[in-house]
Amino acid sequence: MNTSKHGVPLNIRQSLHRWRWQLLGAFFLLLTACSSTTFVYNRLDIILPWYLDRYVDLDRSQSQVFDTQLERLLEWHRREELPRYVEFLNAIDEDLKAELTVPQLQAYADRAEEAWWRIRDPGLEELLALGEELSDEQIEDFIAVLAKQQKKYERKYLDRDDEEMRDDAAESLEETLEDYLGRLNDNQLERLRVAAGELRRSDHVWLSERSAWAGELARELERQPGWQERVRVIVRDWEENLDPDVEALYDHNTTVVQSAVVDVVNSRTEKQNNRLKKKLAGFREDFELLASEVTEQEKDPSKATL
Repeated sequence: MNTSKHGVPLNIRQSLHRWRWQLLGAFFLLLTACSSTTFVYNRLDIILPWYLDRYVDLDRSQSQVFDTQLERLLEWHRREELPRYVEFLNAIDEDLKAELTVPQLQAYADRAEEAWWRIRDPGLEELLALGEELSDEQIEDFIAVLAKQQKKYERKYLDRDDEEMRDDAAESLEETLEDYLGRLNDNQLERLRVAAGELRRSDHVWLSERSAWAGELARELERQPGWQERVRVIVRDWEENLDPDVEALYDHNTTVVQSAVVDVVNSRTEKQNNRLKKKLAGFREDFELLASEVTEQEKDPSKATL
């Protein structure tokens, strides 16, 4: 479920990770935002290169290398990760037979973050290999795109007053929960408005962290000896160096959002419950189908999805 520490539409405990390496983050956004998971997943070899092209223009040789790397990564993900997703969904389905608790929701967030780490690390290695082949001009273009995005986010979020920030947060929560539960009733909407009012504003902190991260990355992309390991540290360990006050701010907002989500989920009507179960079952069936296609393709390569 997409919520935010910052009053912006990002996943609990993953808001920092999403902008750290947005190409891989887009992978999960695509899967959860589209009505047909199987359709999108089977075309990630087309969609992700298109997404990368928004950051840097690859020449023919670079595109071929990237396509080969991506094919290998997706094959691994389909075989190793999708069965884990099915197990995860089964656990959620079982938990929902009783009232949901905040510790359970946090456990889901932790488990989702672990899944992110598992794809982030091999994906990062592929991108570092690609980075070795980029020209200085391509690197400069990539950094320019990050800077342009920073300015875009600053205009979008920093120009808001506190009331607008809370309205945006409530709207984001409402849209996400309605995707899983259907239309919310008045009591549920009021619970979200109360939660939004309890959030501490942190978009300034988030954007400051993002700017600092992008600056560190830009310096290392000058590709002086040892740059790959330093980029690994930037991508993997940045959150470990957060100021304790900043971490406390994030934790407060996470707790507020999680408590509201738990209250709304536990107050779901029979109709909302049926929609939620159907939504989760749909994801589970799609992941099972996609995982089974690996075995079928190994038996008969002609069955590979076109």
